[in-house]
Amino acid sequence: MSRKHALILACIVPLLAAGAAAAEPLTIPGISIGMGKMAKPGDVTTVLQIFFLMTVLSLAPGLLIMTTSFTRIVVVLSFLRSAMGTQQAPSNQIVIGLALFLTFFVMSPIWQQVNTEALQPYKAQKLTQQQALKKGVAPIRKFMIAQTREKDLALFITLSKLTRPKNADDVPTLTLIPAFIISELRTAFQIGFLIYIPFLVVDMVVASVLMSMGMMMLPPVMISLPFKILLFVLVDGWGLVIGSLVKSFA
Repeated sequence: MSRKHALILACIVPLLAAGAAAAEPLTIPGISIGMGKMAKPGDVTTVLQIFFLMTVLSLAPGLLIMTTSFTRIVVVLSFLRSAMGTQQAPSNQIVIGLALFLTFFVMSPIWQQVNTEALQPYKAQKLTQQQALKKGVAPIRKFMIAQTREKDLALFITLSKLTRPKNADDVPTLTLIPAFIISELRTAFQIGFLIYIPFLVVDMVVASVLMSMGMMMLPPVMISLPFKILLFVLVDGWGLVIGSLVKSFA
C-alpha cells in the first residue's frame, strides 16, 4: 500500500467510527387506542359524532336501497332494458347511476326536511340525540307509509305477532321497512308489465311477417330490435318512463 493510500485510510477510519458511535438506533413509532378523561363535554360529543358518522356511512347503501325510491326505479329500468332486448345497452353502471340520481331527485324534499327539522337543530344543540333521531325518521316514515300497501303492512304485523296498531305512528320502523320494500317491488313489476306490452306487440308482428314470408330460420329478435328502438325514440320513451316513475311517488 502506498503512502498516499495509507494517509487517506487513516483519515476515513476515525470518521466512520465516530459516525457509528453517534448514530442512534432506528425506532418505530407506536400507535395506541385507549379511553381517557375528557376535559370538556364537547370533546365526548365530537367522538360520538365521528363513530355515528362511520356507522351511518357503513349502512348507507342498505338504507338507500331499503328506505327510498331506489328499488322501484332500478327494477323498472331493468325491465325496460329487458323488454327492448338491448342486452347490455345501457350498461349496468348507467342504469344504477340514473336510478341513483333519480332517487336523489325524488327524495330531495324529504332529506331537506330532515336537515331542517332534525340535523341543524341537533348541531345547534337545540335537540338531544334521541329527539333529533325521532324528528329525522318521521319524514322518511311518512314517505314509506304513503307508498306501502295496507295488505303488505298487515302481513308483517301478523308475522311479527304485534297487536293491531291504532294508527301509522304505532307501526314499528323495522316492520314498516320490509312492507315498504315488498310494495315497491309489486309496483315496479306492475310498471314493468305495462312496459313489456308495446315491445311484445312489435315482436309478434315481426314474427308473423317473417313466418308469412317463409323466413323461419331468421331470428325475429334480430329484425324487431331496430323497430323497437325506433318506436321507443319516436314516442320519447325515456321522457315517458322517467316522468311516470317520478309522478308515481307523488
